[in-house]
Amino acid sequence: MMNIFDFNKKKAAGEKLTMVTCYDYTSAQLVNKSEIDCILVGDSLAMTMHGFPSTVHATVDMMAMHTAAVARGAKDKFIVGDLPFLAYRKSLTENVNAVQAIMQAGAHAVKLEGASGNTGFIQHLADSGVPVMGHIGLTPQFVHLLGGYHVQGKTDESAKRLMEEAYALQQAGCFSLVLECVPTELATQITKELKVATIGIGAGPNTDGQVLVFQDLLGLNTDFKPKFVKKFMNGADLVTAALDDYHNAVTTGAFPDAEHSFGSKKLAKTA
Repeated sequence: MMNIFDFNKKKAAGEKLTMVTCYDYTSAQLVNKSEIDCILVGDSLAMTMHGFPSTVHATVDMMAMHTAAVARGAKDKFIVGDLPFLAYRKSLTENVNAVQAIMQAGAHAVKLEGASGNTGFIQHLADSGVPVMGHIGLTPQFVHLLGGYHVQGKTDESAKRLMEEAYALQQAGCFSLVLECVPTELATQITKELKVATIGIGAGPNTDGQVLVFQDLLGLNTDFKPKFVKKFMNGADLVTAALDDYHNAVTTGAFPDAEHSFGSKKLAKTA
């Protein structure tokens, strides 16, 4: 299993990191059998698993429950748990309690969004033995402040701000950063200048690694079609076809057959 030092070792060696966002035990078991480096239990589970319109609806209890399920299924993978909306913007005690819940559920590190107002807390966590992954660019918890899901860093001013945030998070003690929906050129520059590893999603090919959601890369979310997602299989079609096959087998009497039924001893004849 990876640890936080392996992220920078891979960066130094020019080896790409692979991360999958995963939310449940069964999916985690499949990821655990794969060559994927690490798992993110993302607050996007509020949308993907619970049907909410944004990540704002994720709670600490929700994140801890899903993190525990993933940890039971992927015992050989490094697991990062998201800190949900406002869970790290309260009192220090409440913030630390949120981190404790997710770490004790089975995460090996936590992730939080943005730099402004967070660097002191990140330093406190690092001093307390908690590895922290940063996240800049499109930060979904800020969707209302950003006016929607838009590419960030397109202007000189916003690009400068993101570069400053990247340095601030590295200085505060983050062991790696997620760069989400930023122009390729900016992501490349940040990756080259930072000592810590960068993991991109919609940030071009030159980050130190990539992350995609399990359901997205398998083509299970048919209504979600952002530019940065590549479907590595048409999962929705395959699953639907299997369900239809099951339906047809039952309605035609082909299932269950003798192979899938239990035998029994013949009943003794009564006098």
